[in-house]
Amino acid sequence: MKKLYTLLLTLCALTYSIAQTIITDRPDQTESSSVIQSGSLQIESGFLIIENHNYEEKKLYLPTTLFRIGLTKKIELRVLNQFEYRLYDTYSLKGFNNIEFGIKIQLLQKENIGTELAFLSHIVLPTASNFLNENELSIINKLCVSHKSNNDISVGYNIGYNHHKNQTGDFIYSLVVGYEINDEINTYIEPYGEIIGFEEYMSNINMGITYLVKNNIQLDYSFGTGLNHTFNFMAIGFSINIF
Repeated sequence: MKKLYTLLLTLCALTYSIAQTIITDRPDQTESSSVIQSGSLQIESGFLIIENHNYEEKKLYLPTTLFRIGLTKKIELRVLNQFEYRLYDTYSLKGFNNIEFGIKIQLLQKENIGTELAFLSHIVLPTASNFLNENELSIINKLCVSHKSNNDISVGYNIGYNHHKNQTGDFIYSLVVGYEINDEINTYIEPYGEIIGFEEYMSNINMGITYLVKNNIQLDYSFGTGLNHTFNFMAIGFSINIF
């Protein structure tokens, strides 16, 4: 019985030793400019479906999961992996996609002016099967900026460059405008895109909603479409912070 009480007390302590409010990098495309609390673990996972009518292709990611580890007050480590299904008219493919290891570094955090700045970098290792991805090493780099106003509106944006081995890289951007309906519910709209090989421009837009279940647990829903190409997606997710 004493062991049972000890276990219950441990679980209660774990529940209440949580960061004040969870800040996630999902569901929008714009990575947040914040790092998680030092010593904590944050798991952001979900279901994603993508339809690309140009290639008569449907992709399912179930799950796609990001692990964020608070290393110091200004640095977090990151691991991303996802299980992918590709569906075509006559056949399908499935398997784990390339694994990503990354780091996010907080460069600026000024609460008096509501501005944050961070740098994010991921290395993409060619661990997936050749039929799912090209067998090459890639590096993702983003500058993450956010501004918080006093009227429940926030603005964040990323600019970045993805480098692929033996290929011309891609320029990427995103701009998200969020509105806080109340303490639990937030909505956003976000244009984003990329210039593939600095030649082909792909423009998209998406919107979504998040619901704060508890200070350390968040649910999300988002959907988006292509603006200059035939593309759409829908995602549902769950995030939790454990200190």
